[in-house]
Amino acid sequence: MTSAFVICLVVIALFLLVVLVWRLVSRRASLPCPAWLSWIVEIDNPFPSSFNTESIIEGLELRPGMKVLDAGCGPGRLTIPVAKKIAPEGEVIAVDIQAGMLRKAQAKAQAAGLTNIHFLHAGIGEGMLGKNQFDRALLVTVLGEIPDRVGSLEEIYGALKAGGILSVTEIVFDPHYQSRAAILRLASCVGFREKSFSGNRISFTLNLEKPTSEIGEGRQGRLRPQAA
Repeated sequence: MTSAFVICLVVIALFLLVVLVWRLVSRRASLPCPAWLSWIVEIDNPFPSSFNTESIIEGLELRPGMKVLDAGCGPGRLTIPVAKKIAPEGEVIAVDIQAGMLRKAQAKAQAAGLTNIHFLHAGIGEGMLGKNQFDRALLVTVLGEIPDRVGSLEEIYGALKAGGILSVTEIVFDPHYQSRAAILRLASCVGFREKSFSGNRISFTLNLEKPTSEIGEGRQGRLRPQAA
């Protein structure tokens, strides 16, 4: 067994160990990906395809003039192409709890000459999003980082227009990975209904729709589940 092969095995083992420890610790505390690791967030490998930027954006059915919420925007991997897609009248509100991530996204927007992105330093669930104003919302490997998942989904639900879509993307290698079943359980309690699904257990994008009418949807009186 060559020394290079041994080193490779050690690196892989250390990576898996870090992911496992991070996943265990993140069950007790919110541990978003730090800004200095933003390069990991920006990897846009075509495998798996459901995690690819182009695939996520294609599923949103964006049109010029739309207003989009990028919740937990990170360094702007989705923010920038979405802003280009809905320009010039469309608007993106890019929200992140980490100022370092927002600075990276702002630098990208400036380099691209985009003026239709507004950045908000806040956490989802803090009541900063307003009501009935967004056509689309994005949560890309973010939901598991939020301590109060139900409260955050409730806020996004309220911020979407009737018929608006929340797109949730997850990948199993993320320490905060949320399964499709777990997301649907939380989302249905808030009032969302499933619109479309692409991918598999390793990586997927789940699009959730806010009904055009809440009458008969049974949203009122639902039990608020314990966030997993």
